[in-house]
Amino acid sequence: MPFDSTLALACAALLIEALVGYPAALYRVVRHPVVWIGAAIGALDRHFNLERLSPGERRLGGIVAMVIVLILAALPAWVFTAAVCSLIAPALALIFLAVLAAPLLAQRSLYAHVAAVADGLEREGLAGGRAAVSRIVGRDPDSLDEAAVARAAIESLAENFSDGVTAPAFWCAVLGLPGIAAYKAVNTADSMIGHRTARHLAFGWAAARFDDLVNLPASRLSALLLVAAAALRRDSDAAGAWRAVRRDARQHRSPNAGWPEAAMAGALGRRLAGPRVYGGTLVEDAWMGDGSPDASAADIRRALALYRVACGLLIALLGALAALVTWLS
Repeated sequence: MPFDSTLALACAALLIEALVGYPAALYRVVRHPVVWIGAAIGALDRHFNLERLSPGERRLGGIVAMVIVLILAALPAWVFTAAVCSLIAPALALIFLAVLAAPLLAQRSLYAHVAAVADGLEREGLAGGRAAVSRIVGRDPDSLDEAAVARAAIESLAENFSDGVTAPAFWCAVLGLPGIAAYKAVNTADSMIGHRTARHLAFGWAAARFDDLVNLPASRLSALLLVAAAALRRDSDAAGAWRAVRRDARQHRSPNAGWPEAAMAGALGRRLAGPRVYGGTLVEDAWMGDGSPDASAADIRRALALYRVACGLLIALLGALAALVTWLS
């Protein structure tokens, strides 16, 4: 597909996903593409990541597994795109491919999961907030007070805006359906095997490093979108968001998560990240932002409003770029 078409494809996919999400009835029948990708990764992990192998052999196995996963995700998408574009009119092909790309975005589901944390805190207090936040973060919920629950939800929103919305849209805009499929394969592999555990430290090395690489442009773009969104809202601080990004983003232990988290922290006037407990282990991390760490359900609501504006800006940006490239060509 030409570049103006992939830009339009990403824009259309975002619009479709924002409007309908991934219908529960469809999930019950065919599950979700990420579930299929995860099943393939799980099988490769079981067959290639054997304890009797040396760390070097397990690392090599992880590299081979990543190549296989990328081929399994991107090649069918490439063949399908070529077939669709050759058989039906360009406008219909664009809509059809956008419907297929939309489930690989997470605007709607991310909003719902984070909003559930605010609902839990408001309706059931700390217990409700802990139960809801445990579904979206890996840290120990019992170690979280109300402020920490709210911060965890906001941090998850910021980070997943980048790797669940902006990054797949970016790779869709660059490479079309094969690009977004390949990105989701990489991101799913990182979430499953890209951990610093005894089992996956060597085998998951390729997944973790490749995920860092493919998320690099989107994390920076996500921060800029959140700064711009803050400028459009009276209850947000765009200057504070920009200041936090410039000062704090590179201090985060993740090369990418710090960018949207710092922007969100500065925009809300709250401190995010900092020391956290995972699996009973305290993980030291730098604070993002210079406000108070005492976040609340109201701050989650403000973050969600900012997120919606940022998503709208991303859609508008892709649409404008598609129109510009079409006009120039």
